[in-house]
Amino acid sequence: MKKITVLLMLLLAVAVTCAYAHSPSDMKITFDPGTKVLKMVIMHDVPDTVKHYIKRVNVELNSKEIINDVLSRQENNTSQTVSYTIPNAKPGDIITVYVRCSIIGRLKRKIKI
Repeated sequence: MKKITVLLMLLLAVAVTCAYAHSPSDMKITFDPGTKVLKMVIMHDVPDTVKHYIKRVNVELNSKEIINDVLSRQENNTSQTVSYTIPNAKPGDIITVYVRCSIIGRLKRKIKI
C-alpha cells in the first residue's frame, strides 16, 4: 500500500510540473553578413526566470555543431536574447538553431544566409 501511495504522489508531482512547463513558443533569428553576428530572440513566457528558463542553445552551420551554450537563467519573463559571432558563415550556408527549456520542451529553426 505504501508503494502505491508513493508512486501516485510521484506521478502527481510529474503531472503538475508538466502542466506548468512548456516549449519555447517562437524564435526570431537574424544574421548580419557584415558583422557575422547571429542573433536570436527566443519567446518563452515563464513565471520564474530562475527555475523555468531557456537552458540550452545549440547552433549548427551546415549540419555541423559549432555552438553548445548552457544558460543558467532567463533574462526576463517573456524572452531570452542571445548573440554569437560565426566567422566562417558565408552566403548560401544553412544555420540551424535548437533551444531547450529547463523543464520540458524544445524548438528548432533554420535560416539560409
